[in-house]
Amino acid sequence: MQSLTLFRHAKTERESDTGRDFDRRLNERGRKDAARMGREIRKLGLKFDLLLSSPASRAVETAELADLPAQYDERIYDASMRQLLDLVRNSDASVASLLMVGHNPGFEQLASMLVGAPVIMPTGSLAEIELAVDGWAEVERGSGTLVRFIKPKELG
Repeated sequence: MQSLTLFRHAKTERESDTGRDFDRRLNERGRKDAARMGREIRKLGLKFDLLLSSPASRAVETAELADLPAQYDERIYDASMRQLLDLVRNSDASVASLLMVGHNPGFEQLASMLVGAPVIMPTGSLAEIELAVDGWAEVERGSGTLVRFIKPKELG
């Protein structure tokens, strides 16, 4: 049994100072939501063997404000569902619980494909998917069950 948690970056500014999408930062609400989600993750006692984040500014800020010491993996930024699935399937066998911080539409598409039903992930949301597989390489369409879904606006 493997566990994959997808944490979509929190709410961002519309444009960056540089004009590059990669450089967009969290807005005030996003900063509050990321910290709130981090507190909820700790309250629930969620633990991860590996934490990977997109290196885009908004994902880095989300991980940092949620107090999730992630490694940055450029393959997550602007990744398609297929690219994200390949990243998951190639995870090390020693990792039983993987958290990724990143972006839509890839995260929504991956979650939906894994659980076999639409999963809509607004900014700052977290989807924990339990995978009925013996190893990451076996992850495929419909092999997951959505066991937890949290949106920051639902938290107190």
